[in-house]
Formats: sequence, C-alpha cells, structure tokens
Amino acid sequence: MDTSKLLKYNEPWILQRADPYVYRHDDGTYYFTASVPAYDGIVLRRAESLSELALAPEKEIWHKHDDGPMSVHIWAPELHYLDGAWYIYFAGGDKDNIWNIRPYVLKCQGQDPINDEWVELGKMKRADGDDFSFEAFSLDGTVFENNGDHYYVWAEKVGVGRQISNLYIAKMESPDKLATVQVMLTTPDYDWERVGYWVNEGPAVLKRGNKIFLTYSASETGKAYCMGMLSADKDSDLLDPRSWTKERYPVLKSDEELGIYGPGHNSFTKDEDGTDICVYHARSDEEIVGDPLYNPNRHARLMPVKWTDEDRPVFSFR
Repeated sequence: MDTSKLLKYNEPWILQRADPYVYRHDDGTYYFTASVPAYDGIVLRRAESLSELALAPEKEIWHKHDDGPMSVHIWAPELHYLDGAWYIYFAGGDKDNIWNIRPYVLKCQGQDPINDEWVELGKMKRADGDDFSFEAFSLDGTVFENNGDHYYVWAEKVGVGRQISNLYIAKMESPDKLATVQVMLTTPDYDWERVGYWVNEGPAVLKRGNKIFLTYSASETGKAYCMGMLSADKDSDLLDPRSWTKERYPVLKSDEELGIYGPGHNSFTKDEDGTDICVYHARSDEEIVGDPLYNPNRHARLMPVKWTDEDRPVFSFR
C-alpha cells in the first residue's frame, strides 16, 4: 500500500494525541509517542516513514500506578537514545495531590523499545547542591546534545499566589541526573504568554548550521496556546542566559481562516528526504466546553520547516 498520499501537512495526522514527539533513530526507523486523552499511560508506535506512523499499531509500554507518585496526569513522554540505551522522560502526578507533577525517567532493558521491558528509574535527579529543581510543579523535560554534552530543559512553576511556569536548563551528568544547578532561560514576559495562565513550557530543540533554536509553548491550552522561540550560538555557553535571544512575538499561533487553534507543544524530526519537520498538536474547534486540558481533541500534525536566507526557521501553515 502506498501511504505517501496519506501525509498531508497541517491537517490532523494522528488523532487525539497531544504533546506529540517523534524520534528518528540512526537506522532510519521512526518512533512516535504522545499524551493520551486518559493521561493514564505511555504508548509507542514505530514505522519506516512518517506517513506509515499514522497507521502503525500502538502499544502501551507503561501504565500509571494505582496510587502515589505517577498515578495521574501522565503527560508529554519523550523517547531518547542515550549512551546506547533507550529512555523515556515524562511527567506524572499523585492521585492524592493531582497537581503534584514531577518529572520521571524510564529505561528500556533491551534494544527494542516496543517489545523489551521498561523499568522505572524514578524521579529525575537534580545536581548535588541544587535545592530548587523539581521541588515544585515540573514537567515537559527534553534532552539535546551539543558539543559532546547533554542538556536537560524543562518547565517548572515558581512563586506564590499566581504560579508562573518558567523554562530551565542544566547540563546532564547521566541520563537520569543533572550535573549543574538550574538556570532560568525564559519566563512569561509578554501578553501572549500570559493568557489564562503565565506559561512557558514544552521546549523542543532544532539545530541548523552554528545555531540552536529552542521553541516552547505559552499561555493556556485553548485557542491562545502558541509557540515562542529562543536561539543561541552552538559554541556559546548555553548555561548563560545571555547566550540566548528571545523572540518578541510568537513564531506560530492560531489561524482562524484555516481553523487551526492552539498550535504548540511540538517536537522536531526529519522526513525521509532530510527536510526538517515540526510535529505539533492543534485543535480544529475554536470554542471548547469545559476545561481545555481535558478535551481530547488535540491532534498531532506535521509542518515542513522553512528557512530564510539567514538560516532562521519559519513556521507557517500556508
């Protein structure tokens, strides 16, 4: 069956899968994971192409606990291959305190992440001497490599009264422990990051030439949800906030004419031809009854990334 014709950009690709994450392994195999509507487990699927991922069988490789940590709100899993092993980074809450969200790590015991056993490594460990990281609402951890080092970027809420979700970065000592204390990269500075809630979350990394681009999502999860972006030189000190430049306006937001609402929480991959692809979720409905967080109709979509002559990414539905 020729599945290439099934791949349409900026249209629902995999239904009811929020926070989509696609990883292309060094053998060319694609893996897909995302938050499921029940927020009760972690699923994986794989295929030889992006188009085939939409039709690939999906398997739950881990299910939430009945109580205690990791028993509710299983969110935004990401699959990474580090130091010769598979890891999944995700966030989860506690049934006795559903907003007690923290980051956790799973490790696969073999080289087949679909069929081999996964074990829990527990909560992501902060660096020695760090008294702050992961002590409050923390989620959306992602990992990227630069100049031989691995970095962990995540969202964490701070403050009293209205809680504010900032993005933090640290260098990694191992796949489940940080080597350095947290450094704040961005806080919700602008009005478009403060709709409903003050939010910076969902970091994702895209590289080109000597630049690192870090996209993130802002505001509440309905129509106002949108993508912002930071950038840095790859040879700069990535733990120095001054190395990063923040865009004044969102780089992707709702398009009422096209009926695409709340685009965000993206990841990046490449298609079989080497084109950079932004994998994101969005809604088809402008108005949502009830809490948008529990509306299941955030669908995974694909967008080719365009590049300017200055090698800056452009995210466009058209």
